[in-house]
Amino acid sequence: MTLKTILAAAVATTVIASPAMAQDKSDWPDNFTVGTASQGGTYFAYGSGWANYMSEVLGISGGAEITGGPMQNMALVHTGDLKFGLTTMGPARESMEGNSPLAPGMKMDNVCAMFPMYQTPFSITTLSSSGIDTISDIPDGATIGFGPAGSTSDTYFPRMMETLGVDFERRNGSWSDLGGQLQDGLIDVIAFAAGIPIPAVSQLEVQTDVNIIGMN
Repeated sequence: MTLKTILAAAVATTVIASPAMAQDKSDWPDNFTVGTASQGGTYFAYGSGWANYMSEVLGISGGAEITGGPMQNMALVHTGDLKFGLTTMGPARESMEGNSPLAPGMKMDNVCAMFPMYQTPFSITTLSSSGIDTISDIPDGATIGFGPAGSTSDTYFPRMMETLGVDFERRNGSWSDLGGQLQDGLIDVIAFAAGIPIPAVSQLEVQTDVNIIGMN
């Protein structure tokens, strides 16, 4: 029995009875790791909780690993370095088609989808004191944080900003680090493509007033 089969059975036990607990575990792995993203982002919170829950249900050791996000997770699962990785559909498709910036030309198709996680809204966060209330308020040359290189935000938001005619400087980094830079005035905007609540934004809201600009 593969680990994928084990976890598929475990997911089923959350809905029906728990037949997985009665199965022979002699060929089960001792542990598993799920690739998430940087601290301060939704992936790390979601992946850590999911790994802990699966570990409790299955009775084997499991945990989350900090990574660069969906593109890197696709690569790590494809190569077998990780058993599981969180990703979004856009970066997953680009990786499977060989269009990942991490390994151009390599089709990362040694993967399969397990289950959908959540919808990923796009939003922009600024300090209320910045006067940026809409995308059109973003000044020319503004520094925008797009999260870790290869993240969902980094994959799509720069293209969106260019299409909308925004002149910007690109900044990559962990969500926690970018949140600190925004609060310190080192960057002007953070562009998030992440599940809500976003830990980095929640932390900012505790410490200062922010504007959250939705993408409709």
